[in-house]
Amino acid sequence: MLFIQTGPTQRILHVSATRILPWYYAATLVFLLLDYFGGVNVRVAFLDTLPTARMAYYGICFTCFGLMVWRPAWTTLIGTFESLVTMIALIFGMAVRVMVPNDAIFSENAAIVTTEQIVNFVIAGAVAYFAWVKGLRALTGR
Repeated sequence: MLFIQTGPTQRILHVSATRILPWYYAATLVFLLLDYFGGVNVRVAFLDTLPTARMAYYGICFTCFGLMVWRPAWTTLIGTFESLVTMIALIFGMAVRVMVPNDAIFSENAAIVTTEQIVNFVIAGAVAYFAWVKGLRALTGR
């Protein structure tokens, strides 16, 4: 629920995952356009070095959106599953770069992980974890 303060009274707006998640996945088109045409990678900076995996991730997000439009009752399940996939991809994407650096990093004296990637990891990881926990609670009724 979202609380909005309006003077001495307080209104409560009901904001649920079934209303927010489809818009989040619909925004994938905006993130895709920003990524490929604007050079700003907001959503999947952790997959910068893997362009095929990055495009597959965008495809998964579009598939999630399509499933939510087709079967709105599945929205919480789809969001929970996708957030788990995102967390796993974030962890492996960051861990592989940190634990198995390539020769180009040493020859160019470059950073193993960029600031943009760290910020994306923290933000996307926190959002994915929050969505996963909330989704599990909604699915299990706790």
